[in-house]
Amino acid sequence: QVQLVESGGGLVQPGGSLRLSCAASGTIFRINAMGWYRQAPGRERELVALVTSGGSTNYSDSEKGRFTISRDVAKNTVYLQMIGLKPEDTAVYYCYADLLISWNRVRGDYWGQGTQVTVSS
Repeated sequence: QVQLVESGGGLVQPGGSLRLSCAASGTIFRINAMGWYRQAPGRERELVALVTSGGSTNYSDSEKGRFTISRDVAKNTVYLQMIGLKPEDTAVYYCYADLLISWNRVRGDYWGQGTQVTVSS
């Protein structure tokens, strides 16, 4: 069983900053990639940022330069530092992991429960 637990969401004024955290736990053999997606009301879930086991990163074009993804391999944790937040960044942010579970080495996609980020004055 695998769990992704997110923290760090909340209400922030335009131009402000937030840092999201996501810790993966359970019977994990290897994490191939971890990252963040978001979903705003009435819109499809979209990629925000991803980091692979090799350290490569991938960002959505709209977040480049404002968001930074990082990871702590030892803690199976990924972070998303967000600066210069805009009202259009308002969404539920979901942690994502592409990983293999220990007992059968089966690869799967796993999601956190989501954390709300609201950017408003």
